[in-house]
Amino acid sequence: MRLALVHDGIFCKGGAERVLLNMHRAFPDAPIYTSIYNPEKSYPEFKECDIRTSWLQSILSTEKIYKNTFLFLGVRAMQSHDLSDYDVILASTTHCAKYVRTSKTNLVINYCYTPFRLVWNPNSYKRYQKAKGLHKYLFDKVITQLKKIDFKYAQRANNYIAMTAETAERIRNNYQIKDKIEIINPSIDTSRYYIAENTEDYYLIVSRLEKYKKVDLAINAFNKLGKPLKIVGRGMESERLKKEANNNIEFLGGVSEEKLIELYSKCKALIFPQHEDYGLTPLEAMASKTPVVASNIASIPEVCGDAAIYFDPYNIEDIANKIEQLLANKNLQEKMRVKGIERAKQFSWDKAAKKICKVIEELLS
Repeated sequence: MRLALVHDGIFCKGGAERVLLNMHRAFPDAPIYTSIYNPEKSYPEFKECDIRTSWLQSILSTEKIYKNTFLFLGVRAMQSHDLSDYDVILASTTHCAKYVRTSKTNLVINYCYTPFRLVWNPNSYKRYQKAKGLHKYLFDKVITQLKKIDFKYAQRANNYIAMTAETAERIRNNYQIKDKIEIINPSIDTSRYYIAENTEDYYLIVSRLEKYKKVDLAINAFNKLGKPLKIVGRGMESERLKKEANNNIEFLGGVSEEKLIELYSKCKALIFPQHEDYGLTPLEAMASKTPVVASNIASIPEVCGDAAIYFDPYNIEDIANKIEQLLANKNLQEKMRVKGIERAKQFSWDKAAKKICKVIEELLS
């Protein structure tokens, strides 16, 4: 069986990239086709993979340039990948991985994190919200065309895999998928994480610094609390968020996997304000026996179950109150640690890989 992996673009350290690495662990001989690849910005393990980029690689170098030009170049770039000779195409995708060239003999499986956000939920993007007049008119025209293209290519998949029931419903509604959508949770390698003997006096956020991640609301809560907060991650909102933060908040940028694992194990709690389609970060913290205080919207309660303390991410007072509630109650802290580590064990990558292999086997038979 000849199998190819496809991913939108490899230029950051995000949850989708971790899922892709785990897919590659399951299919180590499979090449990875993508639009662009920046080895210095993403996980070092990718350097050992057979990564095949589009012609976009020669003209784009950063995530910012990629996002500013994708509307005009992304579709064509991914269409330059002809994968029609493969038996199975497994796409890890939100947007452009589905645009590769295929044939009717290919088995195409889309592991879809969410429908193309810019097309199906443009208001989640700051640039779209700020667009006025002619700029807004042109933006809408481009999005209308992209929506038609995205819908058309979404229909080529023989099977969809979603992360959660909530994202499966979004895929079903936007792409009008009538067939069953498999739900396979992205998972973690729990053996990589450890439990520190002693915690240190800081809280932790691990997130890409984008508008829809809602990190600004957590910053406002910590400005009020005055507690030490470390933030790991980069993104388009980085400079703005730094200006909003008080001196008790430290921005670490990108860190190594080893450093991130250490930060998880030694922090008082992970704060997860994001409006997310999924949440690997809380599971990684739980695997380190670290309490999690998280947003109560989207798929996060589905992922974390009763192993997290939840807040309304749009209510700064509620965020601060829930953090203080955890801080004041040692019994609650220990309860969350015990529940968290048991919850993390349920999300083993080995289980997820076996489920994906089973889906492929059933579709090929």
